[in-house]
Amino acid sequence: MDSCGSCCGSNVKFEGLSADYKRRLWIVIAINAGMFFAETAGGALAKSQALQADALDFLGDALTYGITLAAIGAAATVRAKAALFKGVTLSLMGLWVFGSTAYHVLVLGVPKAEWMGAVGFAALAANVSSVLLLAKYKDGDANVRSVWLCSRNDAVGNVAVMLAAGAVYWTATAWPDLIVAAVMAGLFLWSATQILKQAIAEIREAQNHAVPAE
Repeated sequence: MDSCGSCCGSNVKFEGLSADYKRRLWIVIAINAGMFFAETAGGALAKSQALQADALDFLGDALTYGITLAAIGAAATVRAKAALFKGVTLSLMGLWVFGSTAYHVLVLGVPKAEWMGAVGFAALAANVSSVLLLAKYKDGDANVRSVWLCSRNDAVGNVAVMLAAGAVYWTATAWPDLIVAAVMAGLFLWSATQILKQAIAEIREAQNHAVPAE
């Protein structure tokens, strides 16, 4: 993937210091916050664990983008620690979805496929818009990269929800919905691992540069 920092022959990673990037983040924050409330309601009406997991992802993204904005321009260690916090939060989200899905396997009825499809389509449109807005800045330091990973999670997750809605309709069972929720939880954890690894590496690098040469 091409990074904004390398497009001019530099190895310095993009740190978010761009008015255009900040404007795009504000728009994406608004989209994600709005879709969190819409999809939470839709997930409850559809009795869909996949939709509720995706709604949680929207909330996590809105918070992630807010933290990213706050950390832009801060010291390298501060930006890396912000990414570290986001990685831990994303891990907790993934674990919660795994646990919730396991619980719903025992008590959840068959989701309403029509609601799943309608809400999933609206969420997919919102996520594609966010991905297009942020595609120009998909690489960078851990603080910036966490934004792209969350955006990608959203798009992948909503495609999966749409597929689950079709499978629920044809099979008349809840299993496709639950499987998609579990896959999304796994995606949360995988992305969190990537963010945490990069953040820890950047913290160590910043600390090494802070040590005065003897």
